[in-house]
Amino acid sequence: MYLYHFGIKELPFTLTPNTSYFFGLPSHNEAIEVLLTALKTGEGFIKVTGEVGTGKTLICRKLLNELPDNFVAAYIPNPYLTPSELRRAVANELNVELTEMSDQQEFTQRIQQKLIDFHRQNKGVVLIIDESQALPVESIEALRLFTNLETESRKLLQVVLFGQPELNEKLNLPELRQLKQRVTFSYNLKLMDTDQLYQYVKHRMHVAGYQGEEIFDLHCCKMLFKASKGTPRIVNILCHKSLMLAYGEGQNKVSSAHVKHAIEDTESAVKLNLKPLLVLSSLVITCLLLVLLYFIFFRAL
Repeated sequence: MYLYHFGIKELPFTLTPNTSYFFGLPSHNEAIEVLLTALKTGEGFIKVTGEVGTGKTLICRKLLNELPDNFVAAYIPNPYLTPSELRRAVANELNVELTEMSDQQEFTQRIQQKLIDFHRQNKGVVLIIDESQALPVESIEALRLFTNLETESRKLLQVVLFGQPELNEKLNLPELRQLKQRVTFSYNLKLMDTDQLYQYVKHRMHVAGYQGEEIFDLHCCKMLFKASKGTPRIVNILCHKSLMLAYGEGQNKVSSAHVKHAIEDTESAVKLNLKPLLVLSSLVITCLLLVLLYFIFFRAL
């Protein structure tokens, strides 16, 4: 595509949550710090929420990579599961063998024994669930029962929930009030501001191997911010399209026109309001025409 043109080794603005491109936005760093602190103190439920495209899955992957050695992680990326399916998914992640006919009681006994074994090895177990707003209410209640497994001083299983704001709405349901009370640490991801977006774009280009002069100047980044509201995923889409447009024209720098076309081509982007400029231009043209007609009229006299 445009790799050779810009002298980069890989696409810098893909939507895959690649931890090598982790920028360390203040909001992301704070979330990871909260998570690691909560896990070390042995809390039962920890919650991280954020709008679509704010980097929840990236933080989730980053957490998995940075968990201390004394933790065993179970990761469930697709939580739209019945209570039975959720139990089996957890068992599978922890290498707990279950028969096809295993019921809830047998599962509880086997998973508890596995957790006790890890505890004897001085290891904590953390269950990380991405997109947890998709968990059915019945499965969330089953999840709460998992965390009843504990010693006198520590939970045998800790749960980290990553989800969209709809997760908060679901936890506000009366039937889930017991679980909501067990959420001891929570964090809500924030969007980027203009300066953070500017640094974010430069960072991703640098990680991709770019070493030349600035491709996205501050003016372009201000346009990106207005169109994306600071959402990383939308920024990635717009930057990728802008680079394609610049490459198509043989340009070594992204222009405001490239960004504008990228915005117009992206449904999730906020379209820039150019109406005031058009109105102003129309007024200027009208005034110039009136002046021109004035001189033509009086010259004719």
